Amino acid sequence: MDTQHFDYIVIGGGSGGYAAARTARETRERVAIIDDAEELGGLCILKGCMPSKTLIYSAEVLHLAQKGKVFGLDIPKARSDMPALHERKLEIIKEFSDYRQEQLRSDRFTLFRSRAKFIDEGTIELSDGTKLTADHFMIATGSKVAVPPVEGLEGLPCWTSDDVLDLDFLPEKVIVLGGGIVACELAQFLRRVGAEVVQIQRSPRILKETSPEAAEVVEKAFRDEGIELFTDTELQSVEQAEGGFVVRFKHGGEEQLVRAPYLLNALGRRPATDGLGLEEAGVELRESGHIKCDGMQRTSNPKIYACGDVAGPHEIVHIAIMQGETAAKHATGRSAEAVDYDTLLGVVFTDPQVANVGLSEAELKERGIDHLSADYPFDDHGKSILMEAKYGYVKVLADTKGVVLGAECVGKDAGELIHAMAVAVSLKANVRDLLKVHWYHPTLSEIWSYPIEDIRDELK
Repeated sequence: MDTQHFDYIVIGGGSGGYAAARTARETRERVAIIDDAEELGGLCILKGCMPSKTLIYSAEVLHLAQKGKVFGLDIPKARSDMPALHERKLEIIKEFSDYRQEQLRSDRFTLFRSRAKFIDEGTIELSDGTKLTADHFMIATGSKVAVPPVEGLEGLPCWTSDDVLDLDFLPEKVIVLGGGIVACELAQFLRRVGAEVVQIQRSPRILKETSPEAAEVVEKAFRDEGIELFTDTELQSVEQAEGGFVVRFKHGGEEQLVRAPYLLNALGRRPATDGLGLEEAGVELRESGHIKCDGMQRTSNPKIYACGDVAGPHEIVHIAIMQGETAAKHATGRSAEAVDYDTLLGVVFTDPQVANVGLSEAELKERGIDHLSADYPFDDHGKSILMEAKYGYVKVLADTKGVVLGAECVGKDAGELIHAMAVAVSLKANVRDLLKVHWYHPTLSEIWSYPIEDIRDELK
């Protein structure tokens, strides 16, 4: 069988891989994409961002309807219709997946629906024995659900996020293992559609990727909504029993046992590198299991690049796309800039949402950067009060000259509000400049003007 040669080969057709292929195709003719998933589209479209946020938003609408009396409304009964919820989600993600599949299958690329593995530093072998070589390669295989060493968890038929996002019925009770972003978003979704939820987190707080103050706000909201939340626990064992699952753990020095018909393993994900032949390709891994890359996303093999969840350090879709574009430009001899993680933007779609941009207060202290900070609570802000959106706060961080270095927003629509500060951080705006902005009253966005004013007043 003859070996086929390409200018650029991408393994994985998700958001990062497609971005790399599209960017390479701007200047190269022979670009191939290899993807062996049952359905083309990638994690974000099929099993991540789009389905989860579709369901989370529906649950938010339901939550508001159930609070009708608070807003002076008479809504006799509001409840979830899980089959209808499921169908709406399928219709929405189909629009995105159809478009992505159309792009991947277009004559701009050569698409191989196969599994790929490196057999040496410059050759890929497909499942059917076909061999491919290329000037450059991109690994964009994403991540998969991790199974930590908890007694009984390996091989247990528990749910993953995929199963929750595919529900077409209302589970009566679910135990959620984990306190990261996925665990928290899905725990609240399940509670809001009507399930009883027990959430067990090993760390002292949930959302350890965020600040302790942000986590505290979300924990209060979860408990207020009826989630039975345990933090700072020691998981001892998980087992399947008659009628469901049993989880044993230590909390506050005492043995605890909870039962439920359903169990969700949301204890994290790991890079999907199994079976890729990375050792044969001379591609090194970090201790975390991610592929080791430089600023241009180039691996220890200069012909091979990596992006997205498989590379890290942040498993966020827009980061995967930026990395893919950077790598493809570099591989094709064009000017490219490394992704600037000091301007990183992140959002957690709980309610209240948690959003951050730039450097956190902890990072500023760790780097020894003198800074000013100011915050303001949502429960003292006009628009949030009339919306009954009183959880949370905004915080702005600036250097001693007033240049904005970071910001945090915990509250209603924080993922939308944070973009005002994302612009400020990326453009290195000064708080004095930001006070020239027309902050319209009454809006949620107006709340940023208060900490900005406080920092301005502190400047010499």
